[in-house]
Amino acid sequence: MKIILFDIDGTLIKAGGAGARALNHAVRAMTGHPEACKSFQLQGATDKTNFELAFKAGAGRKPTRKETAALTLKYVDRLPAEVRASVKAKKYKKVKGVEKLLVKLSRRKDVLVGLGTGNLKDGALIKLEPSGLLKHFAFGGYGCDSHHRSEVLEKAVERAAKLAGVKIKRGEVFVIGDTHRDVQAAKEAGYHSGAVLDGFGDPGLVMRSNPELIAKDFSDMRPWLIWLGLEKDPKGVSRGTYICPDSPIEHAHYGRTGADLRDIETGMKRLRAAKKKITG
Repeated sequence: MKIILFDIDGTLIKAGGAGARALNHAVRAMTGHPEACKSFQLQGATDKTNFELAFKAGAGRKPTRKETAALTLKYVDRLPAEVRASVKAKKYKKVKGVEKLLVKLSRRKDVLVGLGTGNLKDGALIKLEPSGLLKHFAFGGYGCDSHHRSEVLEKAVERAAKLAGVKIKRGEVFVIGDTHRDVQAAKEAGYHSGAVLDGFGDPGLVMRSNPELIAKDFSDMRPWLIWLGLEKDPKGVSRGTYICPDSPIEHAHYGRTGADLRDIETGMKRLRAAKKKITG
C-alpha cells in the first residue's frame, strides 16, 4: 500500500492570498495591526506557527491559549469570504495537471491519497471546497496536529494505517509539496519527497533541499507515476541506470543530473561495437 500526501497551497491550489487576508483580518481585529503577515514568511509553515507569529507581530508577544483560540475562530469565520473573493476575482486556481493525477491515483486499490498540510483542518476544507478536489482525500495530517510539519505528516500516516487496517512502512510514503520546508519535513519523517516549482516556494531553496523528484507542475504525469513506482520506465533494460532504475530515487537522480543521456550514449556505442564485431 502506497500513501501519497499532498500539501495544499501551491501544490493542489492557489487561493489567491485568501489565507493571508483572513489571518490579517483576525489579527487586526484583536491587536489593530493592519498587515501582520508581511512580517514573516507564511509558506511551508503550520498554521499553529503562523498564528503565533502573526499575533506577536501585532501584540509584541506570543498569544495565550485563550487568545490563540479566539484568533483561530476569527480566522476560520473570515476565510470562506476571502476564498469566495479570490474565486470572484479569478485568482483561485488549481495547479496544472493535479486534477487528472488525483483521478488516476484515486482509482487504484494499492494507493491511499491524503493531505499533509500546514493548514488547520477547517481551513484546509474551506480552501479546497471550490476546487472540487476534496472528494479525492479520505484522510490527512493538518496544521492543528502540531507545530512541526514532520509530525503533521506522521499523523497523516497514522490515520492512513487505521483507515487501511495495515501497517505502513516509511518507504511506502510519498510526500508532494512546493517548498523546501515540505521536503525537509518529509526527510525528517523518513518519507520520499517530491516538489513542484510552480507553487509558492523559492526554486533555489527547493533545489538545495534535494527532493527525489522536481517538476514544474503535474501536466506531465509520467515522471510522477514512475517516481511513485506505479508505472515502469519503458526506455530500456539496463538495471541501475536511468533507462531502467532500481528505485524511484535513482530515476530522479539520473533525470536531474543528465546521467540518463550518458547512459543512452554509452549503450549505443556498445551496441554499434557488438554489431560491428558480428557483421565484420
